[in-house]
Amino acid sequence: MTLLTIEQKQKEAVAALMKKMEATAADMRALIVSMPPEDLLGYIYAQRMMKIVAGSAEASTESDNEGPDDTINEVQFLLEYVHAVLASDTAPDKVEFDETKCTELFALSSKLKEQAMLFAMASSAVTENEDFGPDTADIEFHIKSTWVLLRGNRYQVLEGEFYSYVLAPHDDVLKEVYGVGATEVAEGFQDMANATRAGHANAIEEMMSQFQASQNFALEQEKPLEEVMEEWVASNADQSEAAARAMDDMLRGGISNVSRHTKLPPELLVDLAYQRGEDTEFFAEGDLSGTPYRTLPARKKPLIQLGSDYYAVDPCFTRDSGYRALLFNLLQKKPDYKKSFEDRQKIMSEGAFQNILTDQLPEAIIYQEVYYKDPVTKQWSENDTLVLVDDVLYLVEAKAGAAATIASPALDFKRHAQSVKDLILKAYSQCERFFNYINSADEVPLYNRVDGKYIECGRIRCSNFRVMLPIGLTVESFSPFSSFCKELPQVKPLLGKHAFISMSIDDLFVLKRILPTPGIFAHYMEVRQAVAGMRRAHLFDEFDHLGAYITKNRFDEDMADQLRQDEASLVVWNGMSNAIDRSFEGESWEDNPIPTQDFPNELMKLLEALGITREKGWLSAESLIRNYGGQARKDLAKLLSNLESTVGQHPERYFAFSGNGQPLFVWMQRKGRPLDWQKINDKAKAAALCVVCPEIVGVFVEVGRGGGYVNAQYFKVEAPSKQSDENAHIFDDANRMSQKAKMVNSRRAASSKPINSRKIGRNEPCPCGSGLKYKRCHGR
Repeated sequence: MTLLTIEQKQKEAVAALMKKMEATAADMRALIVSMPPEDLLGYIYAQRMMKIVAGSAEASTESDNEGPDDTINEVQFLLEYVHAVLASDTAPDKVEFDETKCTELFALSSKLKEQAMLFAMASSAVTENEDFGPDTADIEFHIKSTWVLLRGNRYQVLEGEFYSYVLAPHDDVLKEVYGVGATEVAEGFQDMANATRAGHANAIEEMMSQFQASQNFALEQEKPLEEVMEEWVASNADQSEAAARAMDDMLRGGISNVSRHTKLPPELLVDLAYQRGEDTEFFAEGDLSGTPYRTLPARKKPLIQLGSDYYAVDPCFTRDSGYRALLFNLLQKKPDYKKSFEDRQKIMSEGAFQNILTDQLPEAIIYQEVYYKDPVTKQWSENDTLVLVDDVLYLVEAKAGAAATIASPALDFKRHAQSVKDLILKAYSQCERFFNYINSADEVPLYNRVDGKYIECGRIRCSNFRVMLPIGLTVESFSPFSSFCKELPQVKPLLGKHAFISMSIDDLFVLKRILPTPGIFAHYMEVRQAVAGMRRAHLFDEFDHLGAYITKNRFDEDMADQLRQDEASLVVWNGMSNAIDRSFEGESWEDNPIPTQDFPNELMKLLEALGITREKGWLSAESLIRNYGGQARKDLAKLLSNLESTVGQHPERYFAFSGNGQPLFVWMQRKGRPLDWQKINDKAKAAALCVVCPEIVGVFVEVGRGGGYVNAQYFKVEAPSKQSDENAHIFDDANRMSQKAKMVNSRRAASSKPINSRKIGRNEPCPCGSGLKYKRCHGR
């Protein structure tokens, strides 16, 4: 069989798959349009609730890292299609609810989703696109499959927070056009989300309350309930109406009735909604008609008008499409606002990183709209935001673009690919240019542009920063492609070592809650960057990365081990966000404990003291301590506790710790004692010689009169490379330390039980009993 024949058969298979998808979509359309939309929504939402409850029950008996039940995504996929059909078809004269048809509809929905994934594989394999070079086929498959799947996790309880931030710049215009400001609109979207999230539970509670009230009324009348029900309804009109609304919420999709559950004005809702039969594109004749590879109407406008009320049929796309539709119509109604709108959007997006993460970026030096002259092109270039915190540099490039969420990759791959490049590659290129600039000399100037002139506003040395993080920030969520962007052939670590990270404003609100201190945020970003630089190692979105960090700490090392030891061509971790997901569940979610890593109290005291003192290099010390595995953290905490308990009997105490192969020197003394930095540095240098390390991290700690660390600060320790008359005492001290260490180790060996002397495998349990693998504990 010739190559041409094989390729032709592949293309024929793709065409056949497309026809099957179109037929399945047409069958779904016929079933949906034949039933009353409120009853159909009620049935689907009831199924969704039952699956959520069942999933929660199963989760309580499974490990934290099990993936979520995909049946929830199946329901979501179907709701998107219900929205599409309602937006595309006028209401027929005769409709009838049929549970058998609903069962068939669920089966067709699952079938269509499966066909769509097969189409993504088959069509990408024979693609003629070359937008991403030799990797285009793989990237096209990922883009197409992403288009069909949900775009990352969303936490509905944060809807209001998102809208409040992104709409705040347009508050005055919103009030002028719709009569409500950013705060009221944000509250409306949060109410919308709350109705979907907790509507069934609230409705059941309301029904139980009214049933109990009617029972009490019957008891007071000393008559059976059925005999007094009409009288109770007549004398309790408000309660009976509340019961009727609750019944509608439970059985007829009332939880998605935005008119009922929010205070948003009709003038605003109409701009977010389709009329029945308004959309003429989704099911129009042509290739991929009615399939997931057309642009779902829900991606454009999230609501549907049914009768006089407006319904949020699909809870997933509400945030993104609602935001886009709202701003689009705002400009349609007030076209002269366009220039001010763009200026305000620019200020909002470029300031998002530091404005949202104020607690994580204390005392930061912030430069906005930074200009510099590119040494290669000799042209002036600009970057959005530069944030400097201690020895960590954040360079943030903000981008906005809706084409990647509206332009179908199957119908117009070039447009979709261009939107990907606009969102990711433009930000990457701007970061690359800046990194090359600051690396071009020992020190480089930075400029602001004032009245057309470039005025120097600061200078920067690349060598001052231990961590440099280039970040592309999108206003709208771009998951999961944002975490996949490292596979783009153009995206390589800048200066050979600083991997590029793509995230959204959505992500920042979650990171702000889960990583509340500067130290843990900076350390997470270090680990996140390490994974961003690893091709063929994938997690779905930012919250999976965050969950992996909380549960495994240096999960980049685990993934690297899997790639190296297992010789895997691809490593994919699923379900890692579960620990994060649970913290946003329940009515009292704000009272839920924040998921954290395990740290002994003594170690937390040291980290808190470093974070309060914030002397130069403090993030470096925090990073080292946070790198330690579970057993190393316990060992270090024990040493700290021993020193603190005896520092009252000694002028000062010190120790050198080499947990996980990363040495740390700690000097501890009482508050108020004279500070002798010469003595401290000499002792630290001797410790560095003792552990045979040219450079180690030092931490100076002061203990208050009543206990506790009142001061903790980093200092750099460099071991002398050669002995001289001036440093001979340091070498002598190092020899004494070495001899003492050998004696201690000999006594320990003599007192310990004989053990098998064979070499311990890196993946075997550590003999210390920590429960960790040897490579993650004492084998590091």
